[in-house]
Amino acid sequence: MKALGKILGLVILGLLLLLVALGFALTHLFDPNDYKDEIRELARDKAGLELNIAGDIGWSLFPWLGLELHETTLASVETPDQPFADLRMLGLSVRVMPLLRREVQMSDITVNGLNLMLARDEQGRGNWEGIGRSAVANEPEQAPSNEPAEAPAETAETSDARPLRLDIDSLTVTDARVAYHDARTGQQLSAEGIELTTGAIREGSPIPLKLNAFFGSNKPVMRARTELQGTLRFDNRLQRYQLEDMRLSGEASGEPLQGKTLNFSAQGQLLADLAADVAEWTSLKFTANQVRGLGELKARDLQDQLKVAGTLSIAAFNLREFLEGIGQPLPAMADGTALSKAELVTRVAATPTSLMLEEMDLQLDDSRFTGQAGISDFARQAVRLDLKGDRLNLDRYLPPTAPDDSAGAARRSEVEATEAVVVGSGTTPLPDKPTQHAWSEAKVLPIDTLRRLDTRLNLSVANLTAKKLPLENVTLSARSAGGQLTLETLRADLYNGRVEGSAKLDVRQALPQLNLQSRLVHVPVERLLQSLDEKVTVKGLVNLDGDFRTQGNSQKDWIDNLNGKAGFIIDNGVLVDANLEQQVCRAIATLNRKALSGEPRGKDTPFRELRGNLVVSNGVASNRDLKASIPGLTVNGEGDIDLRVLGMDYRVGILVEGDKGAMPDPACEVNERYVGIEWPLRCRGPLELGAKACRFDNDRLGKIAARLAGEKLNQTIEEKLGDKVSPELKDALKGLFNR
Repeated sequence: MKALGKILGLVILGLLLLLVALGFALTHLFDPNDYKDEIRELARDKAGLELNIAGDIGWSLFPWLGLELHETTLASVETPDQPFADLRMLGLSVRVMPLLRREVQMSDITVNGLNLMLARDEQGRGNWEGIGRSAVANEPEQAPSNEPAEAPAETAETSDARPLRLDIDSLTVTDARVAYHDARTGQQLSAEGIELTTGAIREGSPIPLKLNAFFGSNKPVMRARTELQGTLRFDNRLQRYQLEDMRLSGEASGEPLQGKTLNFSAQGQLLADLAADVAEWTSLKFTANQVRGLGELKARDLQDQLKVAGTLSIAAFNLREFLEGIGQPLPAMADGTALSKAELVTRVAATPTSLMLEEMDLQLDDSRFTGQAGISDFARQAVRLDLKGDRLNLDRYLPPTAPDDSAGAARRSEVEATEAVVVGSGTTPLPDKPTQHAWSEAKVLPIDTLRRLDTRLNLSVANLTAKKLPLENVTLSARSAGGQLTLETLRADLYNGRVEGSAKLDVRQALPQLNLQSRLVHVPVERLLQSLDEKVTVKGLVNLDGDFRTQGNSQKDWIDNLNGKAGFIIDNGVLVDANLEQQVCRAIATLNRKALSGEPRGKDTPFRELRGNLVVSNGVASNRDLKASIPGLTVNGEGDIDLRVLGMDYRVGILVEGDKGAMPDPACEVNERYVGIEWPLRCRGPLELGAKACRFDNDRLGKIAARLAGEKLNQTIEEKLGDKVSPELKDALKGLFNR
């Protein structure tokens, strides 16, 4: 037995020596480089690959089946002269015996100098297409045989097949590059300087990894450096993949950033469960320059219609500085510190075509808004806003007040010159109408942008300041689509009154069309004038209903083409720095041939009501029914307001209501002959003068004087002649004197 055991031992030893010798002979006497043509043919026939190995092939057999390739290029058999990949070196080895147990145990995998060049031609065909299809598969199908095909025998190995298990010591990729070019669009994307290292790759075990790369594009020109670290876990059977303690950081620059740099980072726990068709990013933390945020995102329907939901919280930051830091400076604003504070808490709902911020809480400067906002369709740029705010000072965000253009400066100079000579209590000559146009010809509306707008806006603000007007309880609803913009409703409280309006803007044509409806209810008119930085020439509570239409794209266009109508009533008001009673007194004193004995007893003219209707035609508003109720006086008038030059020309008649009010001077005492006479005034000049532009109308006053003189003569004739002459003679004399 001892001899038998010794013999068996010698036999086994001999076999081992024989295997070692055979392995040595195979690896040293057999050179795979002699079979490059056969390898190339095999790759072409079985995988649709055009393989070119310019360098040496190294290999080993046992206990590791090793392979090392140098200077290798790959191309599709359909485009063999356009390689899509070249490789400086690839080295890997597999332990032989575990392969028999369907286990892949590999040592370190090393990839150096991989250059992957993907491209689509002008027909949209990729240079990688055709890979994976064998030459046999590309051959035309043969005629079916009449002989029944043999069913393949089911082997025990097939029925007992187990999933392949990976066990790789490490993976190292150095100096790799991936590029993509689309000839149809000219788009180029690249990832360069790719460096990837991992720890041991074993299913179900933590796999540390680190990836560095530089990304670039040409439309727009962008460049980004990134670094990714984390721990990977995967389970192929459960189709579950995790990236734990993920940390991504980097910086980006390029054309959109206008020479600035964006430093960014993100971290958290990533999970993808493909069997359940869900993924999530928990413990999310991110930064972008000075922006800091937290959140959590969850995705579902990964392989159908992707949907993402989650929460985001962004800490307070300086929005103005952030935008300037990424090359997106804000336009000039009236307040240079506007948008210096922003803070956001919101829920996120997104799909590949939309992004909505729901249950949003936004702090912007000293304003707070809640509601939802987002883009419902990226392709249409469909913006949707539904917000409720506590306060908003819109004046802070408007452009700063610009100096007058040449036209505005010329008109202002003209008005100032007119105001300089209109002094005293209406004793100066009647002012002339302004001649200089009051409006700018600069383009106002960004027509191309407005044509693309697709918006739905619902906004309510408790306190809104606009043009210095303190609006309260503001509600606004607007929409736009297809070049038509509609302000459906605008309502607000103003100085214990109310403002309402609606408008439509059509920019589909070359010349924009605008329709506007407005209503004011018991709003102090002086506050409106103050908000426009105009002098207060009238006070009172105004009620106005207007319906206007115009066209064009400048202030001048809008006024020149303005048409429509409006009705107004001003209650319990005052004509500031204008004493109409004194003007009437001067006219009466003139007829009485007396001089006024003193200064007027007041500068203003109070009134109970001022009303009228305007018909606007091409920028000129005609008013044929002006009426004012002044204590002791009734005023009727008609005239025009030229909105193009902001000038007026009115003829006014003032009726003295008998002895209902005492006149301000004995020289203008109203006797019985003056009762029922409309005393004529002419009001002409810039609107800034208001009633200060009124003077008694000498021409019409002369006619009144002649009529009164005729009446006086008729009375004298009647008294002196009585019944002494015939009625025919008295009528002839009266007619003569009347003429």
